[in-house]
Amino acid sequence: MAIRNIREFGDPVLNKVCKEVAEVTPRTRELIQDMLDTMYAAGGVGLAAPQVGILKRIVVIDVTGEDPHILINPRIVETEGTQTGSEGCLSFPGKAGDVTRPNYVKCEAFDADMNKITLEGTELLARAICHECDHLEGHLYTEKVEGEVYDVKSKDEAEDNK
Repeated sequence: MAIRNIREFGDPVLNKVCKEVAEVTPRTRELIQDMLDTMYAAGGVGLAAPQVGILKRIVVIDVTGEDPHILINPRIVETEGTQTGSEGCLSFPGKAGDVTRPNYVKCEAFDADMNKITLEGTELLARAICHECDHLEGHLYTEKVEGEVYDVKSKDEAEDNK
């Protein structure tokens, strides 16, 4: 399919609430495939439709590189525990910050055929579900960062020099 441009911080589309998807059309299927291609090309583990300029409630996630999840109209219905860790975003290239998220998340959504599905995840998958669902509400991870957003390369270099 196609690699789409990822909208970066400052683009107003990233702060807008997305609309529900009523049906999956051929254009929706094309968008989903483009989102997967774009996410993989950028080296990400998740991508939400507003990050490619589309205000629809669609998310793609793949924390292993081999198990993509397509979530249409996702809704987090249960969380448990906490985890704090470094979190980045394809809309903030080269940046990261420490964010506390639930360690377990249960999400209800629809798949690409509009079948109701449930996705449960812990650790990185739980973090990705929360992060991408936040995008659909116009929220960015930087709103939750504890401390400062930092340059990933400088932090990696500092760790290497220890």
